[in-house]
Amino acid sequence: MVQVCLNGRRSAVDGASVPMSPQELARSAAEAVAAGATEIHVHPRTPCGHDSLSPRVLAPTLEAIRARVAVPVGVTTGAWAEPDPAARLARVRSWSVLPDFASVNWHEPGAEAVARQLLDTGVGVEAGLWSGTDGAARFARSPIGPRVLRALAEVTDPDPATAGSSARTLLSALGEAHGRPVLLHGEEDGTWPVLRLAARLGLATRIGLEDTLFLPDGRHASGNADLVAEGLVQYARSRGRTEAEDHDGSSR
Repeated sequence: MVQVCLNGRRSAVDGASVPMSPQELARSAAEAVAAGATEIHVHPRTPCGHDSLSPRVLAPTLEAIRARVAVPVGVTTGAWAEPDPAARLARVRSWSVLPDFASVNWHEPGAEAVARQLLDTGVGVEAGLWSGTDGAARFARSPIGPRVLRALAEVTDPDPATAGSSARTLLSALGEAHGRPVLLHGEEDGTWPVLRLAARLGLATRIGLEDTLFLPDGRHASGNADLVAEGLVQYARSRGRTEAEDHDGSSR
C-alpha cells in the first residue's frame, strides 16, 4: 500500500505544484491514483491557506476528492490546526461529512479522546507515532491501540545519513504495535531512505509533497503523481535488497 500525502503544511511558497483548493487537491489526487497511489492523505485548507478542522473546510475538500477517486481518503487532526485539545475534539464531533480515516498524533495532548471519538463514529484511526517523541511509548500502553486502523510510524529525522537508523529505533520502540499494520515514512531528505527501508521490511509507506518536494536524484518533482510513480519504482527495486545494495544502486 502506497499512500499519497497531497499537501501537508506546504504552501504556495513551496511552488505551484502544491495543491491548495479543493479542486486542485482533487485533481492532484486523481493524478496520484492514476500513478498508483492506493490511499489519499490530505490537509484541508481555508481559502487563506491555513490547515483547518472546521466542517465547512473539511466537507468541500472530501467531496471534491471523492468525486474524482474511489480510494480511501484520510485527513489530519494535528494540533497545529487546533491547539486546544477540547476545541479540537469539538471540531471532530462537528464533522458532517466524514473521512474514511484520520491521523491522530499520539504525543499530542488529547490524542486518545480524539481517537475514541473517531472510532465511535466509524472513522478509521492512523496512530501517528513520531520519532523523537513519547508517542510510541504512549501508544504501546493505550487501551484503544488494538482498535486503530494502523500505526503511522513517522520519522522526523531529515538527515539521509541517519534517517534509517532513526526509523529502526522508532520501530523498535513501537514493538508489536498491538498487532496493527505499520506504515513507515520519512520526511524531507530522509524521505527516500526511509521509503526504501519500508520496502525492505515489507511495510506500507507513503510519498507526496507533504513529505518531500524532490525526487531521489535531486530534481524538483512536478507534482504528487511524479513522486508516487518514482516511489513505486524505488519500492519495487528495494524489495529484498540489503541496505548496502540500496545505497549503492537504487537511489535513482
